[in-house]
Amino acid sequence: MMKDLTIIRELNLPDWYAAAGYVRNYVWDTLHGYSERTPLNDIDIIYYNADELDEEIEKKYEQILEQETGISIWSVKNQARMHLKNGEMPYSSVEDALSRWPETVTAVGIRLEKDDTLSVISPHGLEDLFELRVRRSPLFMDESYYRARITRKNWKEIWPKLEIF
Repeated sequence: MMKDLTIIRELNLPDWYAAAGYVRNYVWDTLHGYSERTPLNDIDIIYYNADELDEEIEKKYEQILEQETGISIWSVKNQARMHLKNGEMPYSSVEDALSRWPETVTAVGIRLEKDDTLSVISPHGLEDLFELRVRRSPLFMDESYYRARITRKNWKEIWPKLEIF
C-alpha cells in the first residue's frame, strides 16, 4: 500500500485519497486474519478540483497509475463532478462527497502526506469499519440500492464476521 500511496502522491492531485475497498477490504482482511489480500475490483482514488471537471483528465491519471504500477484497475474520480452522476446538489469537498457514499465502512480514505505521515478521512467515523458493522450511510437515501449493493457484493460470504444492518 505504501508504494501505491507514494505513486499516487506524485500525481499532486488536490485533496486526494485512496478510498473505499482499497482501505475497507484491507482492514477486514486483517481483522479476519487473512494472510493474503482479498482481490479488488477497482482501486478508488478520489480528489476534489472544481476548476477541472473534464472526465478525460481522470482517465489520464488512471493511465499514469497503470503505467507506474502495472495495475489496471485504477478508478480516479474528481468528486467535484460526481454529484451529476448521483443526481444531487454539488459537493463542496471530498469529505462532503464521501459522506454520501452508500455505506459508512466505504466512506473512508487514506492519503500519504509529503512528510510520509498518513491522513485518514472518514465522515462517519471508523467505528463501524473496525467493529465489522456494515450499515447505510445516514446521508445515502436510496435504501433499495443499498440493499441490492450489499447483496451483490457478497461481503458476508467473503468476511463472515461482518454484521450487516
